[in-house]
Amino acid sequence: MKVVVAIDSFKGSLSSKKAGEAVMLAVKEFDKNSVAEVVCLADGGEGTTEALVESLGGEYKSVEVMGPLGDKVNAVYGIINNSTAVIEMATASGITLVEKSRLNPLLATTYGVGEVIIDALNQGCRDFIIGLGGSATNDVGVGMLKALGYEFLDKKGNPVGLGAKALKDITEILDKNADSRLKGCSFTIACDVKNPLVGAFGCSEIFSRQKGATQGMVIDMDRWIDKFSAVVKKYNPSSDKNAQGMGAAGGLGFAFTYFLGGKITPGIELVMSKIGLEEKIMQADLVITGEGKLDRQSAMGKAPVGVSMLAKKYGKKVIAFAGAIGNGAEVLNSKGIDAYFSITNAPCSLAVAMNEENAFDNLKKTALQVLRCLNI
Repeated sequence: MKVVVAIDSFKGSLSSKKAGEAVMLAVKEFDKNSVAEVVCLADGGEGTTEALVESLGGEYKSVEVMGPLGDKVNAVYGIINNSTAVIEMATASGITLVEKSRLNPLLATTYGVGEVIIDALNQGCRDFIIGLGGSATNDVGVGMLKALGYEFLDKKGNPVGLGAKALKDITEILDKNADSRLKGCSFTIACDVKNPLVGAFGCSEIFSRQKGATQGMVIDMDRWIDKFSAVVKKYNPSSDKNAQGMGAAGGLGFAFTYFLGGKITPGIELVMSKIGLEEKIMQADLVITGEGKLDRQSAMGKAPVGVSMLAKKYGKKVIAFAGAIGNGAEVLNSKGIDAYFSITNAPCSLAVAMNEENAFDNLKKTALQVLRCLNI
């Protein structure tokens, strides 16, 4: 039996690679003659760098950059074939880099993302895969663009500061000092968020409260961003604040699209294509997938459903594992997952369940018992 194991990370517990290794051990214990191929998986968010670097034989790079609130952070990104950089914006400007009590989208900046891009340019990269998600920011990528040499001026011709609060003052955009190497670059943006830049479904209204925004901040930022989008419209007449995905990562999708020519694509589709998952599934007898929690939202473009829909294209049986099963998970059966299972075997605290050693052992044991029920 040949098994393809493509499991997204159990966030805060098991990486995609570790989860895959647990299932691989179960497969070998079930049948020593079976072959289990572990494929690292991600949907464009956390784990995208690992998934692509581990699957494609790349290397990791580390660079010290400005964090969301100005503190220095160590950002890790990947390089594949000496030419393609894989960058998760959250490694430089992510919400997990800021203590909850300090979260403030008025101040948070994406400047560090631009610094990571500069470092990758210095390494010779000209193709970029950018994972959006998990941001602490709502600055529409102005910080990133400033790091890349773009200038944003107020009505007196002075440079504006950093963070969303600076957006209200921008009246002019200059690119004469933008890094000239950017003209020869391509940016592929892994993103599943479809929200526009502004309005009732925009980045401020939908996402900024979790980044520390008060209701007053939400109203102010939406107004400032709308004003800024009008300035961008003069700079780039093709810009569209209402296009899908422009509100991703606090408007970073808008910045990549209309300043750097980025192309937004669903994260799981991008990752599956890059790692050649379809070809691997074609040769498989069984496909095993999963993520930390399976529920109704998992059906909306999450990694396990991306895998299952691809597997059903070739009539393959699909089993999914999760740390927890939430409301509405039964919809996954209509999305190509034949059966799903929680790996939590007994009542316990969240901390105990998410302990890496415990989760690894539970996943291995659960997978083994499920395999014993299959007739493949």
